Amino acid sequence: MRYCINCCIHLLPNDLHRQCFRCRGPHHNNQKCPVCKGENKIPLCTDSKQMKLLAVLEVRTDHSESWNGFFCLRKGKLCSLIFGLIIMTLVMASYILTGAKHGLLLIPSPFHYGAFTSNPSLMDNESLSDMKDHYQPSKMNISYVKDYPSIKLIIDTITSKIEFITRQRPDLEELRKQEPHMFSVIPNKFLPNSKNPCWYEEYRGNTTTDPYATNSYALYSKRFRTIFDYLRKVFWNHLYHYKDKHYRLRCLPHFYIIGQPKCGTTDLYDRLRLHPDVRFSAIKEPHWWTRKRFGIIRLRDGFHDRYPVEDYLDLFDLAAHQIQGVLQSEAAKERGTMNNIIIGEASASTMWDNNAWIFFYDNSTEGEPPFLIQDFIHAFQPNAKLIVMLRDPVERLYSDYLYFASANKSVEDFHEKVAESLQLFENCMLDYSLRACVYNNTLNNAMPVRI
Repeated sequence: MRYCINCCIHLLPNDLHRQCFRCRGPHHNNQKCPVCKGENKIPLCTDSKQMKLLAVLEVRTDHSESWNGFFCLRKGKLCSLIFGLIIMTLVMASYILTGAKHGLLLIPSPFHYGAFTSNPSLMDNESLSDMKDHYQPSKMNISYVKDYPSIKLIIDTITSKIEFITRQRPDLEELRKQEPHMFSVIPNKFLPNSKNPCWYEEYRGNTTTDPYATNSYALYSKRFRTIFDYLRKVFWNHLYHYKDKHYRLRCLPHFYIIGQPKCGTTDLYDRLRLHPDVRFSAIKEPHWWTRKRFGIIRLRDGFHDRYPVEDYLDLFDLAAHQIQGVLQSEAAKERGTMNNIIIGEASASTMWDNNAWIFFYDNSTEGEPPFLIQDFIHAFQPNAKLIVMLRDPVERLYSDYLYFASANKSVEDFHEKVAESLQLFENCMLDYSLRACVYNNTLNNAMPVRI
């Protein structure tokens, strides 16, 4: 039924529609209604029930509504949208104009830009910042065709001096003399029913002793302390008791992801972690073999106390606990089945970083390191599995530059660093062998970019 909204508002529930009888039917007349008084009121649509004070009123107009805003957008939203488009346009215009100003647009190759000099005296006596003073703005955007002969000449010179000579590995006794503590901790033989190089080590501490109190990884890095807090809680539950002695299971990795940097090692690491039988160290890149065992945390910070091998083995305790649970299960004891869990480690520096040898090993031959990281790993694990990931050298180098360069990143700066590194490497090859220049950055004074 249709009632005028003015009548329903002015009338009380008891005398509803008594004063405006004509509001009951469809023949309501605004001119004759004593309440409406001739006004054109909006009709109120209700049901036949008596209205209450808090009833929800649905108001409908007799005529169709006009367009209410453009696509139902309020004015505030429309203004915000227009303002955002203006800001985006200004940012894009600024980026395009800046790129055009510095010549960064439409670059077919990063080697098209940047000046290069083949004068050895200039490269030897001046630093990179001093060399920039010799570059004129007109020479910054030289073409690839003009710059290519200078770079190719250096590369041809380096190639002509390359001579691959088989390297003789040091004897085991020589390695023992260099790292006696490491050889005293890691045994010669491992458990036969485990794929990983694992062994039981006697633990001489008591229940009040913190097994990770002196671990350098926990002391120097706050983000690892949560892991070691958990290991402290479960440590005593995983000790093996035999003849009134306590033993803990120690393990080394079964495989190593050793490189190269910016070649997808992290992606492979994340994918292998999804496998139910693969375990990794507590941290992705311990860098123990190449840096931490020499006391190197960051090269710019100098040397710290050397991380003992026990600190490195602590990183595999989580995996060792699971392996021990499998080995001590009743089914494994009865059948003598092989444990299928394997442990991995993903320090990309294991393949290429031998920079610390010159500070610790005195014996050398023509600048070559007498002992490599690979020598020690092979001495303990001759059957270790090594995973190497490679990438297009130019793309890898540019990705490495973008990731590790701290400031002033540009195509010109990248080109200058590559050109200088090639020149320095050529100078190193004049006095030393290829292996010496590759393994020792102090000889060729290489830039932070690894070629």
